[in-house]
Amino acid sequence: MPPPAGSQVSRVPAQRTPPEELAPPAVAPAPRQPRRRLRTVLTVVAGVVAVLCLTGGVVGYFVYDRATTLDRSTPAVVVDNYLRAYLVDRNDARSRLFSCEGVSEFETLRRLRDDLAAREERFGTTMWVSWERFQVDRIDGSAEVRVDLTFAAQVDGIRQSDRQSWTFTTRLGEDWRVCSAVPG
Repeated sequence: MPPPAGSQVSRVPAQRTPPEELAPPAVAPAPRQPRRRLRTVLTVVAGVVAVLCLTGGVVGYFVYDRATTLDRSTPAVVVDNYLRAYLVDRNDARSRLFSCEGVSEFETLRRLRDDLAAREERFGTTMWVSWERFQVDRIDGSAEVRVDLTFAAQVDGIRQSDRQSWTFTTRLGEDWRVCSAVPG
């Protein structure tokens, strides 16, 4: 059918709608790569830190245990620990941990310690106590330990010292303990 006369017809070219499969896909941002590398690094670092902390804790425990465990394994060791506790640290409670229970044969050693303290106060100095030459004579479950004790101080710029030999009797029960101390 022709168009009526006098009318204007505008022609629009025919357009065909392309099928959807032929249409270009919508532009979408590229998917972000998961941060697996960062996650892996953090996991490894956390694992290493955990292992180091655990190892440090175990080592710390054993070092602490070894440092705080009393060593009464031999007559010489128990005498050394007793002298350190009694004469150097002047710690009666700790020295009792190295001595025989119910034994009070330490009167001479107590007088020596009191004399050292009195000299320190009188001369305004510090008395240093050291020991050497442990000679151990074992007899079954007991032992005599002979030790040379040295007492030194500096008074008015002059170093003075005194050396005395002492004999300590030790006994073996569950472990070694000091039971008496006498000069000579």
